[in-house]
Amino acid sequence: MKILANDGISQSGIDALTKAGFEVSTTTVAQEQLINYINDNDVVVLLVRSATKVRQDLIDACPGLKIIGRGGVGMDNIDVDYARGKGLSVINTPAASSESVAELVFAHLYGGVRFLYDANRNMPLEGETNFKGLKKAYAKGLELKGKTLGVIGFGRIGQATARIALGVGMKVIYFDPFTKEVDLSISFFDGQSVAFKLESLTKEEVLQQSDFISLHVPAQKEYVIGKAEFDLMKEGSAIVNAARGGVIDEVALVDALESGKIAFAGLDTFENEPKPEIKLLMHNKISLTPHIGAATLEAQDRIGEELASQIVSILK
Repeated sequence: MKILANDGISQSGIDALTKAGFEVSTTTVAQEQLINYINDNDVVVLLVRSATKVRQDLIDACPGLKIIGRGGVGMDNIDVDYARGKGLSVINTPAASSESVAELVFAHLYGGVRFLYDANRNMPLEGETNFKGLKKAYAKGLELKGKTLGVIGFGRIGQATARIALGVGMKVIYFDPFTKEVDLSISFFDGQSVAFKLESLTKEEVLQQSDFISLHVPAQKEYVIGKAEFDLMKEGSAIVNAARGGVIDEVALVDALESGKIAFAGLDTFENEPKPEIKLLMHNKISLTPHIGAATLEAQDRIGEELASQIVSILK
């Protein structure tokens, strides 16, 4: 049986699938050619990440497909209910990338409080001629320890982010309408662990009390953070979105940055991927990454192995 990993899969995932008797192709097929490729090559499993779209037309046109797999958490690029209604199995890997996304959030936060997003742009241009000037410009950094992190959306990734924050010495508060309270355990290298009991506040309380906001919500029809939400946030606070594009009103974000209401933002996802707005890309108060939250070697290995395990369980 043939598997097409159209957006790639780790070697460990390929090895596990090959060992189970599957033929794995990592050819990247253009979206408009995907239906023909699947049918011409008798593909029974289509694996995607965020780039490839699996909509009703593809599902209807590829009767040989048995499984659609998403390497990662969100499945907004797949018509999940429609596929399942047609008898296909739709799988994903919700736990595999939590730590990687959480660490990227803190990469943005640490870079933000020490102005790295701007220093890394200006040092190559002015470091030789204006070293003292840049040193003065970036001399008012902050520590994360002792600050309050507000997490909006407290699933696996939100909780992984909270664990890092607690380990850093931050206070953590959260809002999640579906998770009223959580017993959060932090495990250390020597086997010790510390437990925290957290309870959801209202969204408004989290916005008002937090020094930093981290978003961990699925794709939405409406903005989770818009002008009204920015108005509630602390003066000089900051926000990171490593969840989904479209959950922040990017026009309102730029306005909040320009007014000084928001000190900086960290964006890994964008409303208009793969062509983010130029105002975001050029803004000197935004730390930017190209949707790489789950793109660590460790996470990709876990994703590949988890997908392989599920596929073998379903088809073997």
